[in-house]
Amino acid sequence: MNFDATLYPYPSRRTVVYGQNAMVATSHPLAAQAGLAIMQQGGNAIDAAIATAACLTVVEPTSNGLGGDAFATIWAQGTLWGLNSSGPAPQALTDQWVRSQGFDTMPPHGWAPVTIPGIPGAWAQLASRFGALPLTVTLEPAIRMAREGYPVSPTVSFFWQRAYEQYASTLTGPEFREWFRVFAPQGRGPKAGELWNSTDHANTLEEIAVSNAESFYRGKLAQKIVEFSQSTGGVMTLSDLAAFYPQWVTPLSVEFHDYEVWELPPNGQGLIALMALKILEELPYSSEAERIHQQIECLKLAFADAQKFVADPRYMTVAAEDLLADDYLNSRRNLIGERAEERGAGSPRPGGTVYLAAADNQGNMVSYIQSNYSGFGSGLVVPNTGIALQNRGHLFTLIPNHPNSLVPGKRPYHTIIPGFLTHHGKPVGPFGVMGGFMQPQGHVQVLSRILTENLNPQAALDAPRFYWSQGKTVVVEAAMPQPIITELERRGHQITVTTDAGLFGRGQIVWRLPSGVLMGATESRADGHVACW
Repeated sequence: MNFDATLYPYPSRRTVVYGQNAMVATSHPLAAQAGLAIMQQGGNAIDAAIATAACLTVVEPTSNGLGGDAFATIWAQGTLWGLNSSGPAPQALTDQWVRSQGFDTMPPHGWAPVTIPGIPGAWAQLASRFGALPLTVTLEPAIRMAREGYPVSPTVSFFWQRAYEQYASTLTGPEFREWFRVFAPQGRGPKAGELWNSTDHANTLEEIAVSNAESFYRGKLAQKIVEFSQSTGGVMTLSDLAAFYPQWVTPLSVEFHDYEVWELPPNGQGLIALMALKILEELPYSSEAERIHQQIECLKLAFADAQKFVADPRYMTVAAEDLLADDYLNSRRNLIGERAEERGAGSPRPGGTVYLAAADNQGNMVSYIQSNYSGFGSGLVVPNTGIALQNRGHLFTLIPNHPNSLVPGKRPYHTIIPGFLTHHGKPVGPFGVMGGFMQPQGHVQVLSRILTENLNPQAALDAPRFYWSQGKTVVVEAAMPQPIITELERRGHQITVTTDAGLFGRGQIVWRLPSGVLMGATESRADGHVACW
């Protein structure tokens, strides 16, 4: 059989998926099915989210790994909970140290952008507080996939090979050798349909499971991470890892067309989506092109504020609640006119992230996201563990006295944001669109399609998206109708059309209808899948 597994010359149509008892939506079929199987074995939606997330570190290493961060919004026990499991900078990671390595800004690879990983801690915290099953059960599908292997999916294969080509030309130091040994043993990324496995990854997952993640922060795995750091010029220590614990936080919300939209507070950028939606809500519009123009301008204003103020909340000079105050948002709304404007924000960059949504028949629902930040992360893989370390610290600035400046023990500005929707206080369910600085832009576009245009969740995910990058520059998908593009250009937007679907994020939605039936939608730009029963 000789065909191109990456060639899709015709449009593909997806429909909303309905289920009665349980549902998991994510960007890889094997991970979604693993989460569903855990619920069929007696687990709840929280257990399913852990199982799915663990599998995603195996089947989609191009976007997340054991060395990344995680956030979650959980509806359980009749309440909405928020978990921030993002790690801080090591105590010896200082502005002076970074500059001594020859950098004037935070680099994307190597030890400088590596912050303490939060993903294993998130799994343990979720399991202990809300789970019905131990990690030894929920991590078993991921352990099996890592040990026995699995066929690589088309989208993952594409980004894997792209990462290999980038790394092969830029990551030449000995500290990067393990990445090539683990992820490119044949001198390339695996092709779609090829089997890939990692015994090291399986063993590490097993160690995390039996120790309830303690080994990762205060045991044998922590020692391996620190030994690698010390032998290759890093600054991470055992005390840095031992000091880490996830934080429970209170989600923020705004009303948008009779619903409550929830995001986690800073250091994440969910505040951008909330600000933009609230600015957008009261703007009249007469056409789809005008609505998209308004969305772009609202997002520019919110990004400008976020890049000036959002950081680890201990260092913010303005409270998140102040940025959501009606008077302030009214003043920002008054700045939006007929033309595209410069708003003074920075240059948002795409990243690599996975998102999942899960629900069970007990009323539990989970919005969960985890990431290495950009692709495989820092390019550093801890020898004989499969732990790819994130490069989230790349988002720190070296500008003195900036709220997001690099400080030891400080969490950086974070892009990954799990969304949740309620209606008059009752849970509707989780939603998310991952992908670096695309995430709040995706949240605004998808929710606007559903709550103002009455599209179903799958149609809203399938609709063509835009990506504001900087200034007046806006990238749009090739499926965007030409009359809309023409009108946006007339208003002063500088439009670029692309077929690169990876730029526009990947969304998942699982919502509960008033009847109790679950409704799911998944991303057509990836290998997405909704598993249900």
